[in-house]
Amino acid sequence: MQTPRKTKERQKRALVLIAVLKKRYPKPKSELTHTTPFQFVVAVMMSAQCTDKKVNEATDIIFKKYKTPKDFASVKPTTLQKEISTIPFFRNKAKNIVGAAKLLEKKHSGKIPKTIEELIELPGVAYKTANVVLGEVYGVWEGIATDTHVRRFALRFDLTDNTDLTKISKDLETLIPKKDWKYVNNGFVLYGRYVCPARQHDCEEHPLTKKWPPAATRWPKAK
Repeated sequence: MQTPRKTKERQKRALVLIAVLKKRYPKPKSELTHTTPFQFVVAVMMSAQCTDKKVNEATDIIFKKYKTPKDFASVKPTTLQKEISTIPFFRNKAKNIVGAAKLLEKKHSGKIPKTIEELIELPGVAYKTANVVLGEVYGVWEGIATDTHVRRFALRFDLTDNTDLTKISKDLETLIPKKDWKYVNNGFVLYGRYVCPARQHDCEEHPLTKKWPPAATRWPKAK
């Protein structure tokens, strides 16, 4: 059970870590390439359990053909499956992408909703995806998106007792002021991608570990 003292310690530690990320990544942006809002939704949906690099390789091709929800709604799922077959779970992702496009056309006139509640009604869009989309498309941060990078660092720096992604998001949201939520996901993603990868290594001299040295020996298991 988390005590008030532990919560306070975690809050203090979280603020220190976020200060480092804010300085290092003052304008956090996703590395998923896109030119239209719905293309970004598609890219985020495709990125589940897949690297941004692999997603970008696939979308560089399909985004020349499909740009809007109307474009994606008109394609057969089987056709899209073939076009994104290099991506893990491509069949289910293709089905969800087409389904989301059709729902947007039918219910929102092809526009991306501006609320979490409306976004998670879309097939393949859960809490994490919804928050990433809101932040990137509208600059609105109604929650913290927890992916594998955020989960890893939340556990390594003892900011949560949970392993479920949504529960970790809720824990982080209680520790970090809302005005700083936008630095959390992209900040940890970029830090994990380019500074401190998931494989065990010596990271005592890494910026965040210097702020809390116990993290150097904490290597949580992947889900």
